[in-house]
Amino acid sequence: MSQLKAGDKAPEFTANDQNGKPVSLADFKGKTVILYFYPKDNTPTCTVEACDFRDNYQSLLGKGYQVIGVSADDEKSHKKFEKKFNLPFPLIADTDMKIVNAYGVWGDKVLFGREYQGILRTTFIIDAEGKIAHVIDKVTSATASQQVLDLVG
Repeated sequence: MSQLKAGDKAPEFTANDQNGKPVSLADFKGKTVILYFYPKDNTPTCTVEACDFRDNYQSLLGKGYQVIGVSADDEKSHKKFEKKFNLPFPLIADTDMKIVNAYGVWGDKVLFGREYQGILRTTFIIDAEGKIAHVIDKVTSATASQQVLDLVG
């Protein structure tokens, strides 16, 4: 599976969020989308990343950005995650991993010396025309929103 890069057309998707509402990339045409992929709800590093986007959400909205999180967790798990941490943005339940695979964010990982396959923490910045403007593949969870702002202002 090839990695998407800046200048590529962002793969279209439609999947349900934590409220069972279908969300499509096309819903955000004309806006800049911060599409971030994370491994699992309610895990320490994923929580830090989600809370960083939450804490900076109003500022990001004010700059015209829309935040969307994606993992392979189901709607029920996303809903618990949203409620527990007051997350104000859609969390897409990609249980069939169609979006994960379309964006090429499944791969080899190592945790505590154990090798396995999983979702690679990656952020895509998609411009108003639906093209990938930037790919952040070395995400720093505690400052994920600042990484985005450093690239797009």
